[in-house]
Amino acid sequence: MSSSRIAGAITKATHDQWALARRCQAAHIQNLAAGITMLRHRLSLPVGEKGTKRAAGGYRSKGEWFRKSRRLAALKARHAAAVADWQAGRVRVVRGGKRLLNTRHHLTEAQLTEDQWRQRWEAERWFIAADGESGKRFGNETIRVTPDGEVSIKLPAPLAHLANTTHGRYTLTSTVAFAHRGAEWADRIEAHRAVAYRIHLDTGGGRWYLTASWQRPVVQTVPLETARARGMIGVDTNADHFAAYRLDRHGNPVGGPHRFPYDLSGSAGHRDAQIRHALTRLINWAKSVGVAAIGIEDLDFAPEKTREKHGRRKRFRQLVSGIPTGKLKARLVSMAAEHGLSIVAVDPAYTSLWGGQHWQKPLVTPHRTMSRHDAAGIAIGRRALGYPVRDGVSPARTQLRAWGRTAPPPRDRSDRVGHRTVQAGSGDRGREGTRPPATDRPPGGPSPSGTRKREPSASNTVRDAPSTQQWFQDSLMRTG
Repeated sequence: MSSSRIAGAITKATHDQWALARRCQAAHIQNLAAGITMLRHRLSLPVGEKGTKRAAGGYRSKGEWFRKSRRLAALKARHAAAVADWQAGRVRVVRGGKRLLNTRHHLTEAQLTEDQWRQRWEAERWFIAADGESGKRFGNETIRVTPDGEVSIKLPAPLAHLANTTHGRYTLTSTVAFAHRGAEWADRIEAHRAVAYRIHLDTGGGRWYLTASWQRPVVQTVPLETARARGMIGVDTNADHFAAYRLDRHGNPVGGPHRFPYDLSGSAGHRDAQIRHALTRLINWAKSVGVAAIGIEDLDFAPEKTREKHGRRKRFRQLVSGIPTGKLKARLVSMAAEHGLSIVAVDPAYTSLWGGQHWQKPLVTPHRTMSRHDAAGIAIGRRALGYPVRDGVSPARTQLRAWGRTAPPPRDRSDRVGHRTVQAGSGDRGREGTRPPATDRPPGGPSPSGTRKREPSASNTVRDAPSTQQWFQDSLMRTG
């Protein structure tokens, strides 16, 4: 009884749900495999053996070893069942959501009545959606939205008698407006480019919403030197905020640290909105200071999220799992491309450690506080610009580099460390050359008049100046 347009929307929604379930199934299989690998490793170690920073140790007692061996058998069974479903192409999909379905059995804890739950359940399963079509009027023939916000729906043939306008269309009495990216949406429909729409009911607010979406063009990559030309903003990702610092194209910190907080508690929609708002503030600041790129860590906590590696450290597992690495990278790339900004992903190794060690203390002032996260932003920005994290920290080292030499070894270790070997070129200004003699006579020789003013004495310092005379030490000389 349905038209091809409505049937296509239903089919697409079904395919999207199946594809999402397949991706979740693949991630579940990977998590099970990681847990099995970790359990096998820890069970193979002697009881009580300590771990390292890179690998977990053995279990603390024989009882824990036995319980983990039972858990290994359970994970193997789950993994085998998940792999069998994957090979057969079988997934579990609940229209309306599994969480809402289970809420039906816990209405008291959810503070809902059966009628209220039924309304939410039906609302989650009610929807009308239509893909866009380029070349059609305003980019969509099924659900049409005019630039003035008027919404009309193309009814299927069995419902054509319900149309209140011509050509079998039903026009809604209310209008819509898009506060987010409304100008971009208006440009698309004026050019009759494809825009997809979805209408759904929010039972909590008691109102209907219309969502517009369209496909973004492929992000074009730019040469790395072009992205670095106007400096960089280094961003350190944390569980509750972004710590950002601006650097010029030479890798020098400019201004003070900036923090963009967000709250990842609550529903998935709330978490997604928090990340979007924080990234919006970050991108707006990047545009205001005139940089062309943002440097960010290429984080991937997939091996760290397993319960088997950090089983006793529940707070740490919650902290790592709370950082939205995958969603963050995808959303940041798409949002930055809209504003002409490039994203440079760098290795996250030791950024917090080296940043706190080499940048935190030198940048602290009476009017500016620095945290390890702020210093990590500098380390990330320097690495994105192609500079070492630990280079150019000490003012003494910077001055010596200007004169063409490396920093000297400590005084108490000069004999063990040796002399400085890196010298400037022969044409560089300010280079340290060979010391000229203090007088016009060779060392140890008589004065031009042929007389000595005083007896020679042993020097208390060791000089590295070249000498034209060989020196010999008397075997009977003793020094106090």
